[in-house]
Amino acid sequence: MALTDRPLVHPDRQTIGFKPLKVWHHFRKLVADKEDTAQVFHIIEATKSKKSHRQAWDFVQSEEGQRLLSEGVDIPTVLDDHERWTDCGPDTVAQHYIRFMKREGLSAAGLVAESHRWLPPEKRLPDLTEWYFERLRDTHDLFHVLTGYGRDALGEQALLGFSYEQNHNPGILFIAYAGAREIKKATGTKAPLYAVVKEGRQLGRAAQKLAHMDVERVMRENLDAARARLGIGKPVIYRECLKILEAEGHTEEQLLAPQAA
Repeated sequence: MALTDRPLVHPDRQTIGFKPLKVWHHFRKLVADKEDTAQVFHIIEATKSKKSHRQAWDFVQSEEGQRLLSEGVDIPTVLDDHERWTDCGPDTVAQHYIRFMKREGLSAAGLVAESHRWLPPEKRLPDLTEWYFERLRDTHDLFHVLTGYGRDALGEQALLGFSYEQNHNPGILFIAYAGAREIKKATGTKAPLYAVVKEGRQLGRAAQKLAHMDVERVMRENLDAARARLGIGKPVIYRECLKILEAEGHTEEQLLAPQAA
C-alpha cells in the first residue's frame, strides 16, 4: 500500500493501554541485559497514551505533515547516505551527525532493525499513525546531536526525559527515572541524577517538536543555528553531573549505554 493511500488510523490500532506488570517485566530484562534494547519497544507499547496518538493525528493532518507525507522521504536512507552531505560545512548538523554516528559505530538502519526485533514489518499496522511513530524512532540519534546529550547512560536518560515532553508516552518517562535510579545504585554518585532528567523534560517542553522537523533542511543548517531555531536549550545540569561522575572515578566505559531507547 502506498504511503499516501494509508488510512490515518487502522481499525485494529489500540490507542490506549497501560500494563504495569508487563512494563516491570520488560524493564527488569533491560536492566539484566542493557544491550537488549528491544525491551524498550515493549515498554513503550505497554504504556501507549491517547495524547501521543492525538499529537500524531494532528501533525499528519497539518499542512507541514501533509507536505512531508507527500514527499515520502525515507529518513533512515537519507541519514545513512553520508555522501549526500559532503558539500556541508564542518559545523553543520549533517557533519556533526556523521561524526557522531561514526564515533559510536551506529546507523539509522541499525535502529530500524532493532525495532523489527520487537515487531516485524509484516505485523505493523499500515496506517499514517505508524508513519508518525516511525519518525520518532528514525530521528532518535539526530535528537542526540541536536540536544547535546551523549550516549552515556545518563545522557540516554536525559534524552528520554526530553523525548517524553515531545511525545507524551509514559513508558519513556518511566525508563528515564528508573534508569537514573539504576545509575545511582551502580555508582553511588552524589551527582543530582534526577535533576538531569527533570532538566531534559524542561528542555523538551520548551523546544519545537523535533519529530516534525524537515530533516533534510535541518541537516544543512549550522548546528547552533538549528538549535536556536528549534528552541533547544543547553543541558547545563547534565554536563555538571558528568564532571562529578568523572571526578568520582567513574569511567566512560562504566557509563556507556546501549543504542537509543
